[in-house]
Amino acid sequence: MNWFNKLERKFGKYAIPNLPLIIVIIYAFGFLMNLVKPDWINFVTLNPEAIVHGQVWRLVSWIFVPDSYSNVFFVLIFLFFYFSIGRNLEVAWGKFAFNVFFFMGVFLTIIGAFLLFGYFKVVAPNYVTNMDAVYKSVLGKACPSSLGGSWFFHYMSFSFSTYYLNLSIFLAYAITYPNMRVLMFFLIPIKVKILGIIYVVVLAVNVLLSFVQGGFNSGIITLVTVCTSLLNVLVFYLLLRKGKKRFKEIKRQKEFKKKIKAVSEPVSMIRHKCAICGQTDVSNPSLTFRYCSKCNGNYEYCNEHLFTHKHIE
Repeated sequence: MNWFNKLERKFGKYAIPNLPLIIVIIYAFGFLMNLVKPDWINFVTLNPEAIVHGQVWRLVSWIFVPDSYSNVFFVLIFLFFYFSIGRNLEVAWGKFAFNVFFFMGVFLTIIGAFLLFGYFKVVAPNYVTNMDAVYKSVLGKACPSSLGGSWFFHYMSFSFSTYYLNLSIFLAYAITYPNMRVLMFFLIPIKVKILGIIYVVVLAVNVLLSFVQGGFNSGIITLVTVCTSLLNVLVFYLLLRKGKKRFKEIKRQKEFKKKIKAVSEPVSMIRHKCAICGQTDVSNPSLTFRYCSKCNGNYEYCNEHLFTHKHIE
């Protein structure tokens, strides 16, 4: 992890704070646009054919492509869930590490799209020609230049969406907090590591079925899409195995800085201070403070220790 620590010391100041919140806002915008103007998605997907013909905004705009949810209730649950796990990862890993993880997933997805583009342009151009002819006969028109000029690459671009980015965040969460429990179907408590294993098995089956049912070229699309989009999970799994002490150290450093800040705060600014942990209304404004009527003296406690402290007689 020494190289990563050096990288963080050099570039950590450029890390985007509150990235999970920004990601959720982007996803929310995508869901909203999908409801208001569904056709917009045709002009923002990760289509290499369109990109090489000048539509370079697609290198970024595909992040706004939403999953297939349309029910507002499930969208809100989805956004809250991914904000929660993203925020937990940011706290556990540190701001810089989470930034690297997310943008590595974005970059590798783009690489995967262009690898497929190169494969079908060089190795299997006849397959593209045949598929374009099939789409043209079904749709009754050639693919317009605004969509890249190829029906095959246009529809292939829908394989690259935020689905695998979201899944990579969840799998990273399952690796970091394997014994954390979530409610599947809002009823059944299950450890996230079990859900992670289920997701991986389902992905493997989908890749296999793509080869069996759709042929080699269809299987290649699914395989490259899945592997490149989730490669960042493998990279960070290896980092986590070597760097668990580092992530624990990040947590200890944050707790230490919080205690130092509480000690160094000007006394004139402090109105409330917990007699147990020493936190104040300045160091942690989210806390509430109360005096204990059962303690002998004026002892004040934060809401975390008000009901758990030992009474002073």
